[in-house]
Amino acid sequence: MEQMSDTIQLPKPAILDIRTYPDPILRERCKEVSEITFEIKELIQNMFLTMYKNNGVGLSANQVGRLERIFVMDTSIDGDKRHVFINPEIVETTTEPERWKEGCLSFPDIFVFVKRPTKIKVRALNEQGEKVETNLEGLDAICFQHELDHLNGIIFVDHLSPVQKNLIKKRLANLKK
Repeated sequence: MEQMSDTIQLPKPAILDIRTYPDPILRERCKEVSEITFEIKELIQNMFLTMYKNNGVGLSANQVGRLERIFVMDTSIDGDKRHVFINPEIVETTTEPERWKEGCLSFPDIFVFVKRPTKIKVRALNEQGEKVETNLEGLDAICFQHELDHLNGIIFVDHLSPVQKNLIKKRLANLKK
């Protein structure tokens, strides 16, 4: 008779490949997560590793080739503001949009000004599957909106005016090569 093992399976740390523009997965809407499985927890840990390795402050699942509604973010310098958002949504916007300079790991070396509200109330599931609701402001609010856009198949250049798009047209063309 075979004996069952009581050992706990630990996630395998891995740096994931970041999909860059114009990869079509960046335009796909991600699907709701119905259950927080071991595989989802492993994905989350690997997304944090990948984000930190690439000096990012946020990373969405579709940026690493997965179509789940999950993103991670940490806007701190020392890793003490780690957040996991599963099935995230904006509940309330409390300020007028302001211009913030944004970059994106899927658009290497491209930074542009985007207008977004700087104070928002959000809701999501955390890594344990618990509902959380919190107020975000400043960079945290901007990052949340940027990553939520990714989950909806929207990229940050979609927010640019025709003049702004024209200014970065050559850099976007270089990413397509």
